Amino acid sequence: MFCIGCGTQLSPDQNFCRTCGHPVRHEPAQTAGSAPSAPQPSMPPPGMPPAGMAPPVRSQPVPVITAAPGVCPWCGAAVDVSQGSCPKCGATLGLPTMKAASGWTQLPARKDMAKLQIGNSSCQIEGTYVPVADMKLAAGDSVYFTHHVLLWKDTQVTVSTMSLRGGWTRMFAGLPLIMTQAAGPGHIAFSKDAPGELIPFTVQAGQSVDVREHMLLAATSNVAYDWFDTNVWFETRNDKDTEVHYPIGRFMDRFNSNSPGLLLLHAAGNIFTRTLAHGQSILVKPTALVFKDPSVDMHLHFEQPGALYSMWGSWGNRYLWLRLTGPGRVGIQSVFERIEGESRNMTRWSNATATQW
Repeated sequence: MFCIGCGTQLSPDQNFCRTCGHPVRHEPAQTAGSAPSAPQPSMPPPGMPPAGMAPPVRSQPVPVITAAPGVCPWCGAAVDVSQGSCPKCGATLGLPTMKAASGWTQLPARKDMAKLQIGNSSCQIEGTYVPVADMKLAAGDSVYFTHHVLLWKDTQVTVSTMSLRGGWTRMFAGLPLIMTQAAGPGHIAFSKDAPGELIPFTVQAGQSVDVREHMLLAATSNVAYDWFDTNVWFETRNDKDTEVHYPIGRFMDRFNSNSPGLLLLHAAGNIFTRTLAHGQSILVKPTALVFKDPSVDMHLHFEQPGALYSMWGSWGNRYLWLRLTGPGRVGIQSVFERIEGESRNMTRWSNATATQW
């Protein structure tokens, strides 16, 4: 029996999950030879209609299994069905994946203290509200990260700097000029110091993933770190002053590898993923985007009020979206920020589509 909240294995005598506190539902047991008792009349629970009236119809998420038995539903790794969690990404095994009718799937539950194996090294995800990545590095193995996410380390773990290409461009764009690198043997831990979820990616050989800036927590050194211009921007004007805004950042990180490696991201709130078919598109808040496959195209989309409201000028492009078009997988976070400059008078913008009400 497993907790439906976090996936932790439970014992039959538990009434609450010791990890997340979720109540455990027990089916009433019947003794052999005894007949079921006749139903007794009772008052309906608050919010329910009286007896004889049909209950209200409510839309419920449909549980679906997105992977065959023996395959991890998140990373696709071959797993032993007797294991409680995937050794590659930590996803809890044996639970149905909850998929909403709209097509979004929540990030698979991970038990507190779930352990991931990366070659001779390992990573343990500790905590659920502000998660920590506790890595045990083997001799010769290393990880890189931005300096402000380092929580603690063993004294024998060596830390050095890792320079990145395009120094001047990165500095003007607000990206780090230097990445920090740590080499084993020993333990080292990372935390974003913010509530949210850790997203472990097992980057396979030849695989790439695009990540919005400032989402990186840590990555094994065999995962290559690159970046590209998003070309998603708009310009606003106030009198004679103009300003260029980048709703998802001027640059986006791209990670790829020639051998299996681990990429750890941290995003705010809850994480939801969706796989878009070829030509299928959705509109999302730009600051909610976490990651996407390189095959997914993105550009701005404006929703414009009709002619009755266009006399106010700045209302014309007030509603700003990011259009994502498949094929490929995308991930968003439930916490997002308001876009700077969205309510100002826009004069120019990058490639965009528009809809008028």
